[in-house]
Amino acid sequence: MPRAHCITNGQRGSAGQPRRDTAFRAADRASPGRTRTGDQDMRTLHVRCGSDIRQGLMRAGLRGDFQEFSDPLCMGPVPALPTEQLMNVRAEYLTAQPGVDRQQVLARQRQEYSALDGLNGYERVVLWFEHDSYDQLILAYLLARLADQRRSFRLELIAVDSLPGVERFIGLGQLEPEVLKWLWAQREPVSPQLLATGTQAWSAITATDPTALDKLSSQGTPALPMLSRALRRHLQQLPALDTGLGQTERLALEALRELGPLTTSALFAELMNHREPLPYLGDLMFWWLLQPLLQAKQPLLESGPGNGWRECRLSLSPTGRAVLDGEAHWLDLSPPARWVGGVEVPGDRTSWCYDAASDTIARRPEH
Repeated sequence: MPRAHCITNGQRGSAGQPRRDTAFRAADRASPGRTRTGDQDMRTLHVRCGSDIRQGLMRAGLRGDFQEFSDPLCMGPVPALPTEQLMNVRAEYLTAQPGVDRQQVLARQRQEYSALDGLNGYERVVLWFEHDSYDQLILAYLLARLADQRRSFRLELIAVDSLPGVERFIGLGQLEPEVLKWLWAQREPVSPQLLATGTQAWSAITATDPTALDKLSSQGTPALPMLSRALRRHLQQLPALDTGLGQTERLALEALRELGPLTTSALFAELMNHREPLPYLGDLMFWWLLQPLLQAKQPLLESGPGNGWRECRLSLSPTGRAVLDGEAHWLDLSPPARWVGGVEVPGDRTSWCYDAASDTIARRPEH
């Protein structure tokens, strides 16, 4: 289903699409008598990490302004830097990715980051986010940045990880306007505790080693429990101790081993609909993630002809099969360097790893 991140041009998996009436009636029964008024009582700004609900909000009678902030902080370098420097690092990363328009990305980055300095022109700012790492890392950044600002507006949050009547909730973009209208009535003020939690999470995300992220995601975030779950999933993008693969890489390779060659679009759908425990990627983001596996000196994937990157036919290379089978380790094959938040993964034995067996971070033992 469309996620419509303007930078990522993303599509999300379609599993769990609710019927127009079922989810709304179930949600309404879960909170009888709650008012579902519009947003015209105050000058309101709706902030979302994509444009997927923009039209839905209007159809739900919510006429306030809309601001997208869609920098995919779950991918690429996220160093602990002041705003201007962070924006430049992120822009450099994004414009180096295939399938993006450099000038469009640069203009959008500048508009979205600078818009956060103009929020005092509103009486109410409402943050609309779901539970995956794409959303929650952006939410952590926004909370940390807003915690440092003098605010004259009311700051409120709508954070969703499940809904009655929706078997597999993936994102707000799959919801009908009636359900968005119901969610509007469920919004809550952002507490000082949540601002502090967001600040702590952002510090852990941008740290140069993952120990703080490991600790915070293990201990939990009571002010917003879905945040710690998303941070844990983000941590699992570190190389696995046994294979050197991040979790998304492993899931994609396993799907190709089990199902045979697939187009990028079909592989993405398989991942989002059936294998990913916390779907967070757009389809173009997924294509970016596959590039190191395709372009390494010893690639783990092979590609065939196709009409554009979505129809590119992907298959598991002999090296990819050897890595999955434990006969080779990805970090021993000099893969391209990458980042998990502020943690650089240089693609050698010095990389921090995630040990799934013990659910901890670790360094690879010396041979």
